[in-house]
Amino acid sequence: MWGGFGDAFLNDGGRYDPATDTWKTTSTLGAPAGRENAETVWTGTEVIFWGGDPDGFTQGTGGRYNPATDSWKLTSTVNGPNQRYGHTAVWTGS
Repeated sequence: MWGGFGDAFLNDGGRYDPATDTWKTTSTLGAPAGRENAETVWTGTEVIFWGGDPDGFTQGTGGRYNPATDSWKLTSTVNGPNQRYGHTAVWTGS
């Protein structure tokens, strides 16, 4: 789980372990700017986040989170989709 809106647009999150019924806070180092309504897909090794809406301004940016290393990389915006929120994403395997 990452992002959303609390008292402000959030760029934090947590990982849930159903085996132990516990949460662990994710790193925010290198995470994208806080937002809500970002779309996510799971690749099998990373979660990719794109778009969203902080403060009424749609985003054309995103990030890749790797839970094995608890690390972030920003995604390239070169030839990426336009700014958006409330969209749908599908992982095709590549």
